[in-house]
Amino acid sequence: MSPAVRPAQLEQEPSTHPALHPSVTSVPVTPGVHLAGHSAYIEPESTPQDTSLPFDPAQVAPGPQWNANSYFAPKDEARPSSPTEAVAGARTGEELLRRLSLVGDPTSKHDLADVDPRAAHPSLNLSGGVISATFCVPYTLGYCPGLDWELKSRRGTSALFDSFSYLASAASPWNHTLVGWTGEITEVPGAQPAPSASLSSVPNASTANKASAPIPVDGTSKPPQPMQTEGIRVGRADRQRLERQLERDHGGKIVPVWLTDEMNEEDVAIIKDQSRWRRFAEHELYTLFHYKQNEPADGRAARRSWADYYRMNKLFADRILEIYKPGDIIIIHDYYLLLLPSLLRQRLPNVYIGFFLHVPFPSSEFYRCLSRRKEILEGVLGANMVGFQSYSYSRHFSSCCTRILGFDSSSAGVDAYGAHVAVDVFPIGINAASTQQQAFGDPAIEDKIKGIHELYAGKKIIVGRDRLDAVRGVAQKLQAFEIFLERYPEWHDKVVLIQVTSPSYLQEDQEGADNKFVNKIADLVARINGSFGSLSFAPVQHFPQYLSREEYFALLRLADVGLITSVRDGMNTTSLEYVICQKDNHGPLILSEFSGTAGSLGSAIHINPWDLGGVADAIAQALTMPLEERKEQHEKLYKHVVANNVQSWTNNYLKRLMTNLSSFDQSFATPALDRAKLLYQFRQAKKRLFMFDYDGTLTPIVKDPQSAIPSDRVIRTLKTLASDPSNSVWIISGRDQAFLDEWMGHISELGLSAEHGSFMRHPRSDEWENLTDKTDMSWQSEVMNVFQHYTERTQGSFIERKKIALTWHYRRADPEYGAFQARECQKHLENTAAKNWDVEVMTGKANLEVRPRFVNKGEIAKRLIQAYGDKPGEPPEFVLCLGDDFTDEDMFRSLRQSKLPPDHVFSVTVGASSKQTLANWHLLEPSDVISVVSLLNGSTDAGNVGAVAVVEGSVPESRL
Repeated sequence: MSPAVRPAQLEQEPSTHPALHPSVTSVPVTPGVHLAGHSAYIEPESTPQDTSLPFDPAQVAPGPQWNANSYFAPKDEARPSSPTEAVAGARTGEELLRRLSLVGDPTSKHDLADVDPRAAHPSLNLSGGVISATFCVPYTLGYCPGLDWELKSRRGTSALFDSFSYLASAASPWNHTLVGWTGEITEVPGAQPAPSASLSSVPNASTANKASAPIPVDGTSKPPQPMQTEGIRVGRADRQRLERQLERDHGGKIVPVWLTDEMNEEDVAIIKDQSRWRRFAEHELYTLFHYKQNEPADGRAARRSWADYYRMNKLFADRILEIYKPGDIIIIHDYYLLLLPSLLRQRLPNVYIGFFLHVPFPSSEFYRCLSRRKEILEGVLGANMVGFQSYSYSRHFSSCCTRILGFDSSSAGVDAYGAHVAVDVFPIGINAASTQQQAFGDPAIEDKIKGIHELYAGKKIIVGRDRLDAVRGVAQKLQAFEIFLERYPEWHDKVVLIQVTSPSYLQEDQEGADNKFVNKIADLVARINGSFGSLSFAPVQHFPQYLSREEYFALLRLADVGLITSVRDGMNTTSLEYVICQKDNHGPLILSEFSGTAGSLGSAIHINPWDLGGVADAIAQALTMPLEERKEQHEKLYKHVVANNVQSWTNNYLKRLMTNLSSFDQSFATPALDRAKLLYQFRQAKKRLFMFDYDGTLTPIVKDPQSAIPSDRVIRTLKTLASDPSNSVWIISGRDQAFLDEWMGHISELGLSAEHGSFMRHPRSDEWENLTDKTDMSWQSEVMNVFQHYTERTQGSFIERKKIALTWHYRRADPEYGAFQARECQKHLENTAAKNWDVEVMTGKANLEVRPRFVNKGEIAKRLIQAYGDKPGEPPEFVLCLGDDFTDEDMFRSLRQSKLPPDHVFSVTVGASSKQTLANWHLLEPSDVISVVSLLNGSTDAGNVGAVAVVEGSVPESRL
């Protein structure tokens, strides 16, 4: 933070409310889909992303193999040294092209940021390290005390894990560390030591992320269920053993986060209710982000789960800070960790943070239904850059920041907390090279294909692969297929829909709805087979189970049509894997326009899953599409998937983040107030000093200054705070004595300062002390003449005469003309009265004030601190200072220059997101100020339960 800020930097230009700006109001609320597959929003023109890589993904050394599509599957063939050697023996044009693609172009020049990011961006002082934060580590863990942990690959986020594997490989220029929760730990009775757990085996593991496309797992056994009865006890030695295993055996460094219910005196972690850490994210966020709403409840469960969510994000922040080095880049993934960017920014103001959301982001009309909507947006805006799967999701996010927080935003980003947060679009890809090698390199898959072809001989095969979740559109798919069979009877007994659904991991309170949905699917399958099937054939083959890897790739390879009907989806990686697997068959892909993949795969057949007749017609179109058209469509899709793979996605994201960091000065960023730290320091202190501005801090700014009267809640909150003998509470305002006496004078324990420090009334006193009684006030007549001149020419403006200062208000005037006249008046005064007298012209919120230069709030703040004394043990141990405009910067400056320990001082600016300030913390509006003071008074409202949970370890039932 710069030690001094020029007035021009802090001046706030009056304008219409940002939510009413035409750039916001002219944007449609809910996105449609462009006929060519693009967003219905007008996408800003941009240069195409460079998807080239400084290496061949199919040839470099393998990284950690974390899942079925592990990054960099080893290849046996040697890399040709020249084009002549490469083309020798090629029999077809396709083989010739493939072989030539294996030879790097010696004349091509790759982006320096791909090879040496530190050299490409020397001003950032990068360390070369990347810390990725994701909800769960890439393994499911089995635990037996005293023995090595049992590690099996976790399924469900293949593309994301491929990205981590690439960053940890030799092909990446970064040193990568992955931070994630251990996940639900399963006790393994009598487990044997496993020093070399297999990484490439297909495990029987639970899925970490419902939002991801399902990935095949072992269908022969059910996932292990974590023990939840008496809890699992994990000692320090066992925790350290796991950390050594993760670093020793598995390539890339993995740092686990331990989420425990309690830690006993012997440093043994006791883990009981492991699903609690998922509850808010999966029940509240995932549901709403996919345009669904939960049944109304009393709110206790939601507040409890919010406290767990806040505490979990805080524990992630603590873990990351243990391993962070200056210059590291931190990349945070998905909706489980939405608060983490801000929690890190609070403790490392200049840290480099990128955030990426893998699921949809809803429109503001839907998002505003979220109970903790402000806190979630504030949390994400702690990042330097926020990435989304599609343009419509990014536009929704920017719109929410404007409509809910009042922040200025554009298609390029959001102005938040004195800095610019870039918002961009990065459609994720898959590891195309590894997927193709696995899909076509296993004889077992050929056997599966042969068996399935024999089973459905002479029939066209439509394949659907989804999680059994309402947002995946399985019901819509079956209903559309039923209409297809009704409309096109010529296809009876000639087509089969193979629909595979893997179980969905929903919270307990959603089980009823889940069962209802399962029954609906079963009824639809039975109805279709009853109407259009026979004793020897059923047109719908529904398999509610997991698939083995061989069966999964066999189905994608032999399908004649791929059918994906998601009603709301982030990035459907099944569609991308289908394109890779269809390189010989050229089967058309029918893709929902509500999937995040739709914008990327423009050559697919796009459908609206709610238009059942349209989907039925699309199925008929796909089944009858000529071979040449299928080839042409597939070639475009295939080129896109291969070029926009997960490696290029990772590189593009990091390059864009570094470019934004270099382009925007982040030094003025002011993080949101860390309420947990505030509460902890408050409880540690015995002598506490509070200094509050009035207008814009305790009460909202209003057009008529006399209407800004304190609410009953403000009065009660201040009275409770001031009644504690350890607290010294002061209102330091630009208001005159009469106003403060009328509305605050009855609180005898309260100290009052009027007219920016010109007058003081000490606690338990009725007498006002005039600090400017010997000042020459002759300047007032000259200033009054100037103010009168502009008042006559600015309709709606008026003059307020205080004992010391003169203020010209233009809140009631036309905003643009009032601001213009204020600038003219300011120039006039600075060239006359300010040169002739020892006075200064202050710009406030829709006002100009002239006062003696030596009178300011900073002098009062300094006087109040000095009153305690400066000997050891005398100064206050806790100072909270809040203000909203330029005059309050004097207080913040005074506190910075004091000798108080920085951890004991909380200077907080309130209001405008784009404001650059000398304060250390930020709050949005006066209601947040009252909420913070209520927290210190012992009240736990919904916004404070997270801070209480962090400080106390839990929230008592009585306070929920």
